[in-house]
Amino acid sequence: MIIIIGAGLSGLLTAYRLKKEGIPFKILEARTRVGGRINTIYGTGHAPVEMGATWFGNHHKQLIALLDELEINYFEQYMEGRSFFQPYSNAAANAIQIPSQPPNYRIAGGTSKLINTLCQQFDEDELILNQSVKEIRCHKNAVQVIAKAVFEANTVILAIPPKLWANNILFEPQLPSDLMTVARQTHTWMEDSIKVALTYKQPFWQQENRSGAFFSNAGPVTELYDHCNHKRSKYALCGFINDSFKTLTYEKRRASVINQLKTVFGAQAEAFMDYEECIWSKEENTFEASITALYPHQNNGNPIFNEALYSGRLLISSSESASEFPGYMDGAVSSANMTAKKIITSNSA
Repeated sequence: MIIIIGAGLSGLLTAYRLKKEGIPFKILEARTRVGGRINTIYGTGHAPVEMGATWFGNHHKQLIALLDELEINYFEQYMEGRSFFQPYSNAAANAIQIPSQPPNYRIAGGTSKLINTLCQQFDEDELILNQSVKEIRCHKNAVQVIAKAVFEANTVILAIPPKLWANNILFEPQLPSDLMTVARQTHTWMEDSIKVALTYKQPFWQQENRSGAFFSNAGPVTELYDHCNHKRSKYALCGFINDSFKTLTYEKRRASVINQLKTVFGAQAEAFMDYEECIWSKEENTFEASITALYPHQNNGNPIFNEALYSGRLLISSSESASEFPGYMDGAVSSANMTAKKIITSNSA
Protein backbone atom coordinates (compact mmCIF):
# COMPACT_ATOMS: atom_id res chain seq x y z
CA MET A 1 0.00 0.00 0.00
CA ILE A 2 1.22 3.46 -0.94
CA ILE A 3 0.00 6.46 1.08
CA ILE A 4 0.07 9.78 -0.81
CA ILE A 5 -0.24 12.88 1.37
CA GLY A 6 -1.86 15.68 -0.61
CA ALA A 7 -4.48 15.73 -3.38
CA GLY A 8 -2.93 18.50 -5.44
CA LEU A 9 -1.77 17.94 -9.01
CA SER A 10 1.39 16.09 -8.00
CA GLY A 11 -0.33 13.71 -5.59
CA LEU A 12 -3.24 12.99 -7.90
CA LEU A 13 -1.06 12.35 -10.92
CA THR A 14 1.18 10.02 -8.92
CA ALA A 15 -1.93 8.09 -7.88
CA TYR A 16 -3.18 8.03 -11.48
CA ARG A 17 0.11 6.48 -12.63
CA LEU A 18 -0.01 3.87 -9.84
CA LYS A 19 -3.65 3.08 -10.62
CA LYS A 20 -2.77 2.25 -14.21
CA GLU A 21 -0.15 -0.22 -12.94
CA GLY A 22 -2.49 -1.85 -10.41
CA ILE A 23 -0.48 -0.66 -7.41
CA PRO A 24 -2.76 -0.04 -4.38
CA PHE A 25 -2.74 3.42 -2.81
CA LYS A 26 -4.67 5.89 -0.71
CA ILE A 27 -4.57 9.68 -1.02
CA LEU A 28 -5.00 11.66 2.20
CA GLU A 29 -6.05 15.29 1.76
CA ALA A 30 -6.38 17.80 4.62
CA ARG A 31 -8.85 20.00 2.74
CA THR A 32 -12.48 19.27 2.04
CA ARG A 33 -11.73 19.60 -1.70
CA VAL A 34 -9.13 18.30 -4.12
CA GLY A 35 -6.73 20.35 -6.22
CA GLY A 36 -4.51 22.14 -3.72
CA ARG A 37 -3.42 25.38 -5.36
CA ILE A 38 -5.59 24.62 -8.37
CA ASN A 39 -9.10 25.88 -7.68
CA THR A 40 -11.51 26.86 -10.45
CA ILE A 41 -14.80 28.47 -9.41
CA TYR A 42 -17.69 27.50 -11.66
CA GLY A 43 -20.49 30.03 -11.26
CA THR A 44 -23.88 29.01 -12.66
CA GLY A 45 -23.90 30.11 -16.28
CA HIS A 46 -20.78 32.23 -15.79
CA ALA A 47 -17.21 31.93 -17.03
CA PRO A 48 -15.08 29.57 -14.91
CA VAL A 49 -12.54 31.68 -13.00
CA GLU A 50 -9.21 30.65 -11.53
CA MET A 51 -8.34 31.33 -7.92
CA GLY A 52 -5.10 29.42 -8.27
CA ALA A 53 -2.77 28.06 -10.97
CA THR A 54 -3.79 29.25 -14.43
CA TRP A 55 -1.21 29.85 -17.16
CA PHE A 56 1.49 27.78 -18.85
CA GLY A 57 3.68 28.08 -21.94
CA ASN A 58 5.21 25.99 -24.71
CA HIS A 59 8.27 25.36 -22.53
CA HIS A 60 6.11 23.46 -20.02
CA LYS A 61 6.40 20.28 -22.04
CA GLN A 62 5.49 17.74 -19.36
CA LEU A 63 2.23 19.49 -18.52
CA ILE A 64 1.35 19.75 -22.21
CA ALA A 65 2.15 16.06 -22.69
CA LEU A 66 -0.19 15.20 -19.81
CA LEU A 67 -3.01 17.31 -21.25
CA ASP A 68 -2.55 15.57 -24.60
CA GLU A 69 -2.52 12.17 -22.87
CA LEU A 70 -5.79 12.94 -21.09
CA GLU A 71 -7.27 14.56 -24.23
CA ILE A 72 -7.82 17.88 -22.44
CA ASN A 73 -7.83 20.93 -24.70
CA TYR A 74 -6.09 24.21 -23.99
CA PHE A 75 -6.16 27.59 -25.69
CA GLU A 76 -4.10 30.73 -26.05
CA GLN A 77 -4.55 33.61 -23.63
CA TYR A 78 -6.48 36.41 -25.35
CA MET A 79 -4.25 39.49 -25.70
CA GLU A 80 -5.68 41.26 -28.77
CA GLY A 81 -6.14 45.03 -28.63
CA ARG A 82 -4.80 47.73 -26.36
CA SER A 83 -3.41 47.00 -22.90
CA PHE A 84 -3.03 49.53 -20.09
CA PHE A 85 -0.43 50.45 -17.48
CA GLN A 86 -0.72 52.59 -14.35
CA PRO A 87 2.72 53.72 -13.08
CA TYR A 88 1.52 55.03 -9.68
CA SER A 89 -1.70 55.51 -7.74
CA ASN A 90 -2.49 59.09 -8.78
CA ALA A 91 -1.63 58.52 -12.44
CA ALA A 92 -4.06 57.70 -15.21
CA ALA A 93 -3.78 54.31 -16.89
CA ASN A 94 -2.09 54.71 -20.26
CA ALA A 95 -2.41 52.49 -23.32
CA ILE A 96 0.75 50.46 -23.94
CA GLN A 97 2.03 48.15 -26.62
CA ILE A 98 3.14 44.82 -25.15
CA PRO A 99 6.20 43.46 -26.99
CA SER A 100 5.72 40.28 -28.97
CA GLN A 101 6.38 37.27 -26.76
CA PRO A 102 5.64 33.54 -26.67
CA PRO A 103 1.97 32.78 -25.96
CA ASN A 104 0.57 31.66 -22.63
CA TYR A 105 -2.20 29.09 -22.49
CA ARG A 106 -5.16 28.18 -20.29
CA ILE A 107 -6.96 24.87 -19.91
CA ALA A 108 -10.34 24.70 -21.65
CA GLY A 109 -13.05 24.30 -19.05
CA GLY A 110 -10.82 25.60 -16.28
CA THR A 111 -7.64 24.28 -14.68
CA SER A 112 -9.73 22.11 -12.34
CA LYS A 113 -10.76 20.08 -15.39
CA LEU A 114 -7.31 18.50 -15.17
CA ILE A 115 -7.85 17.70 -11.49
CA ASN A 116 -11.36 16.33 -12.05
CA THR A 117 -10.22 14.17 -14.97
CA LEU A 118 -7.59 12.51 -12.78
CA CYS A 119 -10.04 12.02 -9.90
CA GLN A 120 -12.55 10.26 -12.15
CA GLN A 121 -10.18 7.29 -12.27
CA PHE A 122 -10.22 6.65 -8.50
CA ASP A 123 -12.47 4.46 -6.40
CA GLU A 124 -14.28 6.09 -3.49
CA ASP A 125 -11.98 4.57 -0.84
CA GLU A 126 -8.78 5.62 -2.64
CA LEU A 127 -9.20 9.35 -1.96
CA ILE A 128 -10.01 10.51 1.57
CA LEU A 129 -10.64 14.20 2.32
CA ASN A 130 -10.44 16.04 5.65
CA GLN A 131 -7.45 13.95 6.78
CA SER A 132 -4.77 16.28 8.15
CA VAL A 133 -1.66 14.21 8.82
CA LYS A 134 -0.07 14.83 12.22
CA GLU A 135 2.58 12.10 12.52
CA ILE A 136 4.54 9.68 10.36
CA ARG A 137 6.24 6.80 12.17
CA CYS A 138 8.61 4.42 10.46
CA HIS A 139 8.61 0.95 11.96
CA LYS A 140 10.64 -2.07 10.95
CA ASN A 141 8.21 -3.38 8.37
CA ALA A 142 5.83 -0.51 7.69
CA VAL A 143 5.23 3.23 7.86
CA GLN A 144 2.39 4.45 10.05
CA VAL A 145 0.54 7.62 9.07
CA ILE A 146 -1.55 9.25 11.80
CA ALA A 147 -4.36 11.60 10.81
CA LYS A 148 -8.01 11.42 11.93
CA ALA A 149 -7.54 7.72 11.35
CA VAL A 150 -4.36 5.63 11.38
CA PHE A 151 -3.06 4.19 8.11
CA GLU A 152 -0.23 1.74 7.41
CA ALA A 153 1.79 1.69 4.22
CA ASN A 154 4.87 0.23 2.60
CA THR A 155 5.77 3.66 1.20
CA VAL A 156 4.61 7.22 1.97
CA ILE A 157 4.82 10.13 -0.48
CA LEU A 158 4.89 13.72 0.78
CA ALA A 159 3.05 15.47 -2.06
CA ILE A 160 2.58 18.79 -0.26
CA PRO A 161 4.86 21.87 -0.10
CA PRO A 162 7.99 21.18 1.99
CA LYS A 163 7.36 24.00 4.46
CA LEU A 164 4.02 22.43 5.39
CA TRP A 165 5.31 18.98 6.24
CA ALA A 166 8.43 20.33 7.92
CA ASN A 167 6.41 22.50 10.31
CA ASN A 168 3.26 20.46 10.83
CA ILE A 169 4.15 16.75 10.77
CA LEU A 170 6.10 14.92 13.48
CA PHE A 171 8.49 12.31 12.06
CA GLU A 172 9.75 9.27 13.95
CA PRO A 173 12.63 8.79 13.64
CA GLN A 174 13.39 12.46 13.03
CA LEU A 175 14.35 13.50 9.51
CA PRO A 176 17.88 14.82 8.86
CA SER A 177 18.35 18.32 10.28
CA ASP A 178 19.76 19.72 7.02
CA LEU A 179 16.67 18.52 5.14
CA MET A 180 14.33 20.08 7.72
CA THR A 181 16.23 23.37 7.58
CA VAL A 182 15.99 23.55 3.79
CA ALA A 183 12.31 22.53 3.84
CA ARG A 184 11.41 25.28 6.31
CA GLN A 185 13.21 27.76 4.08
CA THR A 186 11.49 26.65 0.88
CA HIS A 187 9.08 29.14 -0.63
CA THR A 188 5.61 27.83 -1.43
CA TRP A 189 4.48 29.26 -4.73
CA MET A 190 1.18 31.20 -4.51
CA GLU A 191 1.34 31.49 -0.71
CA ASP A 192 1.64 35.29 -0.85
CA SER A 193 -0.78 35.80 -3.74
CA ILE A 194 -4.28 37.24 -3.86
CA LYS A 195 -6.30 36.29 -6.92
CA VAL A 196 -9.36 38.25 -8.03
CA ALA A 197 -11.94 37.67 -10.78
CA LEU A 198 -15.07 39.44 -11.99
CA THR A 199 -17.62 37.94 -14.38
CA TYR A 200 -19.67 40.01 -16.83
CA LYS A 201 -22.60 39.62 -19.23
CA GLN A 202 -20.59 41.14 -22.09
CA PRO A 203 -16.86 41.54 -22.86
CA PHE A 204 -17.05 45.34 -23.01
CA TRP A 205 -13.27 45.63 -23.17
CA GLN A 206 -13.14 43.53 -26.35
CA GLN A 207 -15.90 45.65 -27.91
CA GLU A 208 -13.67 48.69 -27.32
CA ASN A 209 -10.60 47.01 -28.88
CA ARG A 210 -8.99 46.41 -25.49
CA SER A 211 -7.23 43.20 -24.57
CA GLY A 212 -8.49 43.30 -20.99
CA ALA A 213 -4.86 43.31 -19.82
CA PHE A 214 -3.98 45.92 -17.21
CA PHE A 215 -0.82 46.37 -15.13
CA SER A 216 -0.27 48.64 -12.15
CA ASN A 217 2.65 49.46 -9.87
CA ALA A 218 0.24 50.78 -7.25
CA GLY A 219 -2.64 48.36 -6.85
CA PRO A 220 -4.87 47.11 -5.56
CA VAL A 221 -4.90 45.20 -8.87
CA THR A 222 -1.35 44.67 -10.14
CA GLU A 223 -2.14 42.39 -13.10
CA LEU A 224 -5.42 41.73 -14.87
CA TYR A 225 -6.27 39.69 -17.97
CA ASP A 226 -9.17 38.67 -20.17
CA HIS A 227 -10.60 35.52 -18.65
CA CYS A 228 -13.38 34.55 -21.03
CA ASN A 229 -13.98 30.85 -21.56
CA HIS A 230 -12.37 29.07 -24.52
CA LYS A 231 -15.53 29.46 -26.64
CA ARG A 232 -15.64 33.19 -25.80
CA SER A 233 -19.28 32.81 -24.85
CA LYS A 234 -18.85 33.62 -21.13
CA TYR A 235 -16.92 36.65 -19.97
CA ALA A 236 -14.60 37.57 -17.12
CA LEU A 237 -11.49 39.46 -16.03
CA CYS A 238 -9.00 37.80 -13.68
CA GLY A 239 -5.68 38.69 -12.11
CA PHE A 240 -3.73 39.53 -8.97
CA ILE A 241 -4.06 42.04 -6.11
CA ASN A 242 -1.11 43.57 -4.25
CA ASP A 243 -0.73 41.36 -1.16
CA SER A 244 -0.60 44.38 1.19
CA PHE A 245 -4.35 44.77 0.61
CA LYS A 246 -5.02 41.59 2.62
CA THR A 247 -5.06 43.78 5.74
CA LEU A 248 -8.24 45.51 4.54
CA THR A 249 -11.71 44.14 5.17
CA TYR A 250 -13.34 42.26 2.31
CA GLU A 251 -15.71 45.18 1.71
CA LYS A 252 -12.94 47.78 1.56
CA ARG A 253 -10.71 45.60 -0.64
CA ARG A 254 -13.54 44.88 -3.07
CA ALA A 255 -14.50 48.56 -3.23
CA SER A 256 -10.86 49.49 -3.92
CA VAL A 257 -10.65 46.98 -6.76
CA ILE A 258 -13.88 48.17 -8.37
CA ASN A 259 -12.93 51.84 -8.08
CA GLN A 260 -9.58 51.16 -9.71
CA LEU A 261 -11.14 49.20 -12.58
CA LYS A 262 -13.65 52.00 -13.19
CA THR A 263 -10.77 54.43 -13.72
CA VAL A 264 -9.30 52.06 -16.32
CA PHE A 265 -12.35 50.58 -18.07
CA GLY A 266 -15.08 53.06 -17.23
CA ALA A 267 -18.43 52.60 -15.48
CA GLN A 268 -19.04 49.26 -17.24
CA ALA A 269 -16.50 47.64 -14.93
CA GLU A 270 -18.95 48.07 -12.08
CA ALA A 271 -21.67 46.05 -13.82
CA PHE A 272 -20.19 42.67 -12.86
CA MET A 273 -22.22 39.58 -12.00
CA ASP A 274 -19.80 37.90 -9.58
CA TYR A 275 -16.76 39.09 -7.66
CA GLU A 276 -14.43 36.33 -6.44
CA GLU A 277 -11.15 36.50 -4.58
CA CYS A 278 -8.75 34.18 -2.78
CA ILE A 279 -6.16 35.32 -0.25
CA TRP A 280 -3.78 32.37 -0.25
CA SER A 281 -2.03 33.45 2.94
CA LYS A 282 -5.32 32.66 4.73
CA GLU A 283 -5.32 29.09 3.38
CA GLU A 284 -3.83 27.05 6.22
CA ASN A 285 -3.11 24.13 3.92
CA THR A 286 -1.06 26.35 1.61
CA PHE A 287 0.44 29.07 3.78
CA GLU A 288 2.88 28.56 6.62
CA ALA A 289 4.61 31.56 8.16
CA SER A 290 8.39 31.73 7.74
CA ILE A 291 10.81 32.83 10.45
CA THR A 292 12.71 34.92 7.91
CA ALA A 293 11.38 36.36 4.65
CA LEU A 294 11.77 34.05 1.66
CA TYR A 295 12.32 35.19 -1.89
CA PRO A 296 10.12 33.73 -4.65
CA HIS A 297 11.04 30.11 -5.45
CA GLN A 298 13.69 30.01 -2.71
CA ASN A 299 15.03 26.43 -2.46
CA ASN A 300 12.51 25.25 -5.06
CA GLY A 301 14.09 22.30 -6.86
CA ASN A 302 16.77 21.81 -4.20
CA PRO A 303 18.51 18.45 -4.88
CA ILE A 304 18.09 17.49 -1.21
CA PHE A 305 14.44 16.70 -1.94
CA ASN A 306 15.47 13.89 -4.29
CA GLU A 307 16.82 11.78 -1.44
CA ALA A 308 14.71 8.81 -0.37
CA LEU A 309 14.23 8.51 3.40
CA TYR A 310 13.54 5.69 5.83
CA SER A 311 15.41 3.25 3.55
CA GLY A 312 13.30 4.31 0.57
CA ARG A 313 9.95 4.13 2.37
CA LEU A 314 9.43 7.94 2.45
CA LEU A 315 9.59 9.97 -0.76
CA ILE A 316 9.33 13.73 -1.27
CA SER A 317 7.26 14.93 -4.19
CA SER A 318 5.26 18.16 -4.93
CA SER A 319 5.89 21.01 -7.32
CA GLU A 320 8.51 22.66 -5.08
CA SER A 321 10.67 19.53 -5.12
CA ALA A 322 10.80 19.25 -8.92
CA SER A 323 14.14 19.66 -10.67
CA GLU A 324 12.47 21.37 -13.64
CA PHE A 325 10.05 24.31 -13.36
CA PRO A 326 9.60 23.89 -9.60
CA GLY A 327 6.65 25.77 -8.16
CA TYR A 328 4.66 25.57 -11.38
CA MET A 329 2.14 23.04 -12.68
CA ASP A 330 4.81 21.59 -14.96
CA GLY A 331 6.97 20.99 -11.90
CA ALA A 332 4.11 19.17 -10.18
CA VAL A 333 3.74 16.94 -13.25
CA SER A 334 7.45 16.16 -13.57
CA SER A 335 7.71 15.45 -9.83
CA ALA A 336 4.74 13.07 -9.99
CA ASN A 337 6.09 11.28 -13.05
CA MET A 338 9.47 10.77 -11.40
CA THR A 339 8.01 9.60 -8.09
CA ALA A 340 5.57 7.20 -9.74
CA LYS A 341 8.39 5.78 -11.87
CA LYS A 342 10.48 5.05 -8.76
CA ILE A 343 7.61 3.14 -7.15
CA ILE A 344 6.61 1.27 -10.30
CA THR A 345 10.22 0.26 -10.93
CA SER A 346 10.61 -0.88 -7.32
CA ASN A 347 7.42 -2.94 -7.49
CA SER A 348 8.46 -4.67 -10.71
CA ALA A 349 11.93 -5.55 -9.47
